[in-house]
Amino acid sequence: MTYGILTTALAGFGTGLSLIVAIGAQNAFVLRQGAHRHAVLWVVTICAVSDAALIALGVAGVGAVVTAWPAALTAVGLAGGAFLLCYGLLAARRALRPAAGAAALDGRGAASGSGRAAVLSCLAMTWLNPHVYLDTVLLLGSVASDHGPGRWVFGVGAALASLLWFSALGYGARLLSGLLSRPKAWRVLDGLVAATMLATGGMLVAGA
Repeated sequence: MTYGILTTALAGFGTGLSLIVAIGAQNAFVLRQGAHRHAVLWVVTICAVSDAALIALGVAGVGAVVTAWPAALTAVGLAGGAFLLCYGLLAARRALRPAAGAAALDGRGAASGSGRAAVLSCLAMTWLNPHVYLDTVLLLGSVASDHGPGRWVFGVGAALASLLWFSALGYGARLLSGLLSRPKAWRVLDGLVAATMLATGGMLVAGA
């Protein structure tokens, strides 16, 4: 029985990891905050707790309710797309002025700025992205239902994958601080963030 529980948890872990590792708006945001060493704990916590909550809703079967309200996903897609397009334009502006990104770092490699703004941006990046609902509530919830009574064990495995991934991304990004002391490196990072945000935002608006 213990073996079966472990197998189910690992299945959830692997499925959850496969869905969140792909480069997306949320991952790009966490990477940049981690490189700045700015509000990393808050950002990682918000991402992990939000995923855990959404996975729990999916395992509980809320996915059927979400599919019954397509207008809600459309509204979320429009709002999220508009937000990501604005954030992407700001990142593109930073990419064209890389010295501004490097100058934001203090002598310890940390960035100054508003923690409140980082928290609000992270919340918007997470909860205004319909892809998050599709991956967690619908897809993970659907796969979890195949495990019957073990679906909650599957969900725990998926939530653990989210926690470990965002922790590794947020705190591992500080290893880039030395590299990002050079303006050209910031141009590359902000260019990546801008491309990701603009592409995701454009797809959300077009598909809404």
